[in-house]
Amino acid sequence: MKLVDLRERDWRSNERIRFLAERGQVLTEEYEERVREIIREVKERGDEALIEFTERFDGIKLTPETIEVPFEDLENAYEDLEEEVKGALEIAHERIRSFHEKQLERSFFKEEEGVLLGQRVIPLERVGVYVPGGTAAYPSTVLMNVVPAVVAGVEEVVMVTPKPNRYTLAAAYISGVSRVFQIGGAQAVAALAFGTKVVPKVDKIVGPGNIYVALAKKALFGIVDIDMIAGPSEVLVIADETARPDWVAADLLSQAEHDELAAAILVTPSEKLAEEVKKEIDRQLSELPRRDIARRSVERFGTVFITEDLLHACEVANHIAPEHLEVITREPMALLPYIKHAGAVFLGEYTTEPLGDYILGPNHTLPTGGTARFFSPLGVYDFLKRSSVLYVSKEGFDRVADLAEVLAKAEGLEAHRLAVRIRKKA
Repeated sequence: MKLVDLRERDWRSNERIRFLAERGQVLTEEYEERVREIIREVKERGDEALIEFTERFDGIKLTPETIEVPFEDLENAYEDLEEEVKGALEIAHERIRSFHEKQLERSFFKEEEGVLLGQRVIPLERVGVYVPGGTAAYPSTVLMNVVPAVVAGVEEVVMVTPKPNRYTLAAAYISGVSRVFQIGGAQAVAALAFGTKVVPKVDKIVGPGNIYVALAKKALFGIVDIDMIAGPSEVLVIADETARPDWVAADLLSQAEHDELAAAILVTPSEKLAEEVKKEIDRQLSELPRRDIARRSVERFGTVFITEDLLHACEVANHIAPEHLEVITREPMALLPYIKHAGAVFLGEYTTEPLGDYILGPNHTLPTGGTARFFSPLGVYDFLKRSSVLYVSKEGFDRVADLAEVLAKAEGLEAHRLAVRIRKKA
């Protein structure tokens, strides 16, 4: 890990901070052109293109009849699951559902002398959930993306995943997925956005994926809604001298093993802790099955920032706006008021980030790459839309008509003014 001293006046312009902020900007024109080509092909040729791309990129030969996974496969995957895993998934599902039920919004109406105004809150009809597949299993991703949609009242949840495995299928069954298609990449995103003969068109696409998935979501936004443009994972730990170096190192590596583009960052005023954590990371790396990935992540993006004090550490964290922010200090709650930008905040030495990934309940689909400054975690609110409702009686019309005419005249929109004036003669 790289050690950087930020105890200087212009730390915001520090070269390492800029480097970390730009690490996810690998969206080159080459990738974008490939994605545009895939989207064009799927839009024009539908299932035919989808089948060709699936064989080329995933090595799976499909037919129009085998693109969709039979629903009984989901039920069978659930029934055949080891009891220990089944129990953990059931508990996780219940905790995630319970948390997200608190996010439900309600319609409202108010009446004022002949004018009825309100807002209807309505769930989306059909959404698509992208779940990464292949060699890894991501049942937690299924739960985190599907449960909020189901809680919101979405009628149909469509899941796409390349090379589905029994864990993701079982999680799909538990969480309430309607249909599953064994497709992935930009081609799956395009199929959900446009619809094909086999794959239904959806209103919104959520879920993480590789650069092709991220760019396809970005390119198709407007044709379909999306949750966010997800980049490489990241964790930032604010710690003081009371933190255990082995625990901090383990938490940093829990994100580094995700992806060689992942960032593991420690921000501390303790030089002693910084050195001890660096040693612990070297020791623990050798014991990890995914040590090659984690080592590349740590070598390239792993960073320890030395700050003047803990308030300075909070300023640095806010500037980076990390996906995951852990606070392992003597009084972690005392720092919460100073934290403005983070996808999720984990307070205290026992609140390790992986607990949030799997079992606590809040959503683990979080903004990355500094977008926590304006994006929020995935939630029930992402699967709801709102419509304004307006009703005006004759009495209410008489109260506001003159005001509307004045404003229409000021804007020079005579047809607007006429639409009001013509009703005065009724």
